[in-house]
Amino acid sequence: MASQEKITIYNLADLKNTTDDAIPNYLTSLKFTPSHLLTDVRLTLGFSAFALSAACFAWDYKFGFESTKTYTAFAVALYTVLNGFLTFWILYVEKGTIYQGTSPKGDKIRISTETKKNIPVYYMTVEIKDGKTGEKKTLKISKSFTEWFDAAGRFVAAPLQTVLAQGVEVIGKVDIKRAAAKATKTEGEPVPAAAVYTPEMLDMLSGAGVSVVGSAAETATGTETAEAKKGGKRRKN
Repeated sequence: MASQEKITIYNLADLKNTTDDAIPNYLTSLKFTPSHLLTDVRLTLGFSAFALSAACFAWDYKFGFESTKTYTAFAVALYTVLNGFLTFWILYVEKGTIYQGTSPKGDKIRISTETKKNIPVYYMTVEIKDGKTGEKKTLKISKSFTEWFDAAGRFVAAPLQTVLAQGVEVIGKVDIKRAAAKATKTEGEPVPAAAVYTPEMLDMLSGAGVSVVGSAAETATGTETAEAKKGGKRRKN
């Protein structure tokens, strides 16, 4: 079922953020247990830097700069260290992580996502650690946003959930129904989001170098071209 909320389909940040928010919700519905370690560390560093700044302001306001300048210099140095470590944590430890947790079967999973400029493709890196053997595995999945957003900008959760269930074994073991779902459309199922894109939108996507083969709009465009060619033939007398 499509969400009633619409977003701007030409805004990659909106497409990514909406998708990022949907994945943890889906995994939570499958009884995955999230780990908040990364978020907790980031918040601790951020609040520590804020508390230090507030304390520095308070003692400067009460005692004056001259009597507290040694402490202020120390506070500035510590604030710089905290913010530097926070930046390091976000860029090199979190690295775009949107979910980290444990499956009901005990397997560890971590999902990181990214997009590339002007290309409406969602790139996922899934790191898995087997709960029994400790074996680690990394999966790379990339899909067009048109697979779970319709032409009006409404998010459709089912296609994204199917991509995850079929592409990630740890998720597929829990969501067996979607993992076993056929890729082809059957009668009564909703039309895939990519199938309702208009020729104008396809022009925008093709300008970004994205393949949209198989969409209904492409078929319609091809039909119009064929009719134009047919109508352009000179009639013999």
